[in-house]
Amino acid sequence: MENICVFCGSGTGHRPGYEVAARDLGRHICEEGMRLVYGGGNIGLMGILANAVLECGGEVIGVIPRFLYDKEVGHNGLTRLIIVDSMHERKQKMAELSHGFAAMPGGIGTMEELFEIFTWTQLALIKRPVALLNVHGYFDPLITFLEKMVSEGFLRSETHESLIRAENSAELISRMKGFTFTEREKWIGRT
Repeated sequence: MENICVFCGSGTGHRPGYEVAARDLGRHICEEGMRLVYGGGNIGLMGILANAVLECGGEVIGVIPRFLYDKEVGHNGLTRLIIVDSMHERKQKMAELSHGFAAMPGGIGTMEELFEIFTWTQLALIKRPVALLNVHGYFDPLITFLEKMVSEGFLRSETHESLIRAENSAELISRMKGFTFTEREKWIGRT
């Protein structure tokens, strides 16, 4: 896995551990010789993560829509900054560039990016790992909700189980590297 895409907050949250986890993930990405692909911002966990990779000597590709860049939230110190026209184009470009996807704590934008890419794996549009870095149990309620989807018949257990979960960045990267996509005949039942 050469390029890892990370979805995370443009804020830092209320716990210092989120910033610590972003720095740690950035260092691990760099030390593994991987390239970070992310949303191109210089604020919040996004900026902390990107700067950690850069400070370690790694490469960072940011993808940001013009309207966000114009609001002065674009990171101009990256290895490469790609400015696109829309949020849709941003996600498509990030998907094209990446060999795996991870989500850190973030808000509705982070969740939207995570669920779109997770849906693409369900549909076999991409066959790459999708993971959660579950800092301070941030994603525990989401995992419980996904389990509810399975028990109510709206999500296949195989799809749910394909979502990698890790408590720290070393575990996250290790599990993502060991991921093997399992083709499913169908993702929805006819009954």
